[in-house]
Amino acid sequence: MSLPAPALPETVSAALAEGTTALGAYSDTPALEAQTLLAHLAGRPRPGLLAHPEEPLSLDVAAAYRAALRRRALGEPLPYLLGEWEFYGLAFFVGPQALIPRPETELLVETALGWLKAHPARRLAADIGTGTGIIAISLATRIADLHVTATDVSEAALALARRNAERHAVQEQVRFAQGDLADALDAPVDLLCANLPYIPSAALNGLPVAKFEPRLALDGGPDGLDLIRRLLADAPAALTLGGLALLEIETGQGRRAPQIAREHFPRAAIEVRPDLAGHPRLLLVQT
Repeated sequence: MSLPAPALPETVSAALAEGTTALGAYSDTPALEAQTLLAHLAGRPRPGLLAHPEEPLSLDVAAAYRAALRRRALGEPLPYLLGEWEFYGLAFFVGPQALIPRPETELLVETALGWLKAHPARRLAADIGTGTGIIAISLATRIADLHVTATDVSEAALALARRNAERHAVQEQVRFAQGDLADALDAPVDLLCANLPYIPSAALNGLPVAKFEPRLALDGGPDGLDLIRRLLADAPAALTLGGLALLEIETGQGRRAPQIAREHFPRAAIEVRPDLAGHPRLLLVQT
């Protein structure tokens, strides 16, 4: 004989207490996640929710909240439960069609923006393997005369990226094209950006991220460099003279990635920049 399910929480404070306890074994920040989930489902800003802990919850919100807690406890990423995630100050629709935006990629965007502002005549860019479109859209929202071609092999990812471009009103600046790496470009660009799959296949098999996020967006082959290697081979034809390529890399690729770049760009200025944790993160190739 099964025990009856516990009664649904009736107030904000009761729901947050239940959520914090339920997520304690699955999250480093259980209280924050519980607050974020409840605020999203209640359609309220988180500070406003916290300011009124005695506020009653509707049965629909309480039931949806408990269901979301169960999904989170099974490992489903919080951004997928929310349906959106913030990157570089912008909110993006997310889903299992594409990789969840990571803060590490903000280094690429910041570097790209700095270069574009220093080179006002350079206004053709590409975002290879765009996923949710965060790189292309983040650049387009801040450089009004920039034109970006955003490519991806996945039509499902491109559909999500198009929604994000419309959300931020840059659909006239960003052209989406389905294709393999740089094959979808119709002309050389001044700025080539890419956050390609770079996790070695064997390492990926043991990572929780592989359970929910698309393997297509994570698996970089035996050494994690398969797609990066292929893009660097194509990059000389895809870049204009004096252009810049920016590729996000895995922390263990700080030595091999620039060596590969040097094979295809023997006269370029090549460097690797660290992320905030001091790990190799961004490969720069200035032609």
